[in-house]
Amino acid sequence: MLQDLDKKLDKNIVARYQAWLNDPCFDEAAKDELRALDDVKEIEDRFYCDLEFGTGGMRGKLGAGTNRMNVYIIRRLTRALADAICDAGAAAMQRGVVISYDSRRFSAEFAREAALVLAAAGVRAWLFDALRPTPVLSFAVREQNAIAGIMITASHNPKEYNGYKVYWEDGGQLPPEQADKIVARMEARGSWDIATLSEDEALARGLLTIIGGEVDDAYTRQVQQQMLNAELSAVHGDSLNIVYTPLHGTGRVPVERILRENGFGSLYEVAAQAMPDTEFATVAVPNPEDRGAWRLAEELAAEIEAGGRQVDLLLATDPDADRLGVCCRKSGGGWQLMTGNQIGVLLAYYIINRQRELGTLPADAVVIKSVVSTALANKVVSGLGVAVRDVPVGFKFIGEQIKEMENGAGSFLFGFEESLGYLKGTYARDKDAVLAAALVAEAALYYKEAGQSLIDVLEGIYREYGCYLDTQVACTLGGIDGRARIVEIMRWLRADDRQEIGGLAVSSREFYDRGEMSCGGSLQPLDFPRTDMLGLTFADGSFIKVRPSGTEPKIRFYFCIAGGDMVQAEDNLQAVQREFFAPIGEFLK
Repeated sequence: MLQDLDKKLDKNIVARYQAWLNDPCFDEAAKDELRALDDVKEIEDRFYCDLEFGTGGMRGKLGAGTNRMNVYIIRRLTRALADAICDAGAAAMQRGVVISYDSRRFSAEFAREAALVLAAAGVRAWLFDALRPTPVLSFAVREQNAIAGIMITASHNPKEYNGYKVYWEDGGQLPPEQADKIVARMEARGSWDIATLSEDEALARGLLTIIGGEVDDAYTRQVQQQMLNAELSAVHGDSLNIVYTPLHGTGRVPVERILRENGFGSLYEVAAQAMPDTEFATVAVPNPEDRGAWRLAEELAAEIEAGGRQVDLLLATDPDADRLGVCCRKSGGGWQLMTGNQIGVLLAYYIINRQRELGTLPADAVVIKSVVSTALANKVVSGLGVAVRDVPVGFKFIGEQIKEMENGAGSFLFGFEESLGYLKGTYARDKDAVLAAALVAEAALYYKEAGQSLIDVLEGIYREYGCYLDTQVACTLGGIDGRARIVEIMRWLRADDRQEIGGLAVSSREFYDRGEMSCGGSLQPLDFPRTDMLGLTFADGSFIKVRPSGTEPKIRFYFCIAGGDMVQAEDNLQAVQREFFAPIGEFLK
């Protein structure tokens, strides 16, 4: 078999494959899995590179190999993290690392292995007694005064994936300088043979502590402090009928707890999706952005309404409960799946106006959003007299802004990104679907008492600030060929100089990778952190952003297109997409 491989694959790939078959540190199950592979392309994909680790962590398909998520990757990466913590000294080692995990395949096993690797290195591990959401992990890092945190999750990816995210002492995702130290430590060690302690020894030596309900209680108290209509919810919360599904993930316990404690007792759970399930058996992908994930929630809503009660909201959280999806009832019947941009705009609008009513809106309040999130938010927030900042893609950049504001000017009010991520308050430094569920329910009740639905409020915002349509096109291009095509797409688009696309005039091009923008035929400095992304801004403020993913073999295209009304906005969007993709379509096949 190896002789055949030598003729078909690069010799370095063959050497990597052979090393895994021969090295005694890999168990027989992993070797048997590799021996059973009969597809040369599959062997190539598993060994042509190492899974990349960066500030967004590491994510990939489960399986044996250097380009797969497995226990050996977990051990090696965790040992590198431990080495970096040991470099920081004994106090950092004693502060330790909080570890949580979601409901995916091997999540619990990976979390336990990470804890035992840390313990073997002399670094204290705080391991949750069961699965917990990502926002609880972010909060727990701060609550326990830990030096770092680990979250085992692949968010809303298909069941074949898992991942590993690292948080630093502020509860935010790992900053670049710390990520670089960990990568350097991994490269310096080289070996896959990583020591672990037994669980009994780690517990006996005080290097492993199991944590549970006390952290959940403290987290819930902090979420409660973000509510803006406690009295209204306590009195009238039962009048809002909500169907909720955790999509087999971590959200069920904390989401239902926070909603019921805030008075939303008319809460109906999608029973078939209530319990954690590594196979996510009822959905194609456990992603609230996917329309198919809502089928059972809609069926339950129909059953409830057949009994005479009208359902107001459908809510769904992804497996690690950092993203919230929302469906609102349409006036003509049926359900409208809200985009992350629409929810973000609605929550910003509600929070600003409500805190102004309460007299609690800071004079220096700031709303932060990812740069690919809708331009409508910039118009609405600034129109309400509040500052708005754009940051690179990734909630860690919102967390970084919160940290900076703690020691400087500005008061963080609300942050969001278009991929269903929202945060109010500073108790955590990552997006929080548990909080978002409570805020959306509270806002829906507040407007219902005034005779409006959330869709009514959104349509009023469109009338006042303009109609914007936002959509994302994500293209998966796997393997060596796919990576090369992504590079070629970015090269072509950076050289593109079209002045009009889909009938809209291009006013500027933003080269985020080199910190420049082209405007009016001249290059100007771009005041924005360097990141691998390209932007086109049109004369009416709408835009296109193009960004290769840092954790997946994908390239994403973000469109925010305006129009005088929604019909015109839709026509403009279709024209822009058609002309924009025409020259690069061959690379996306």
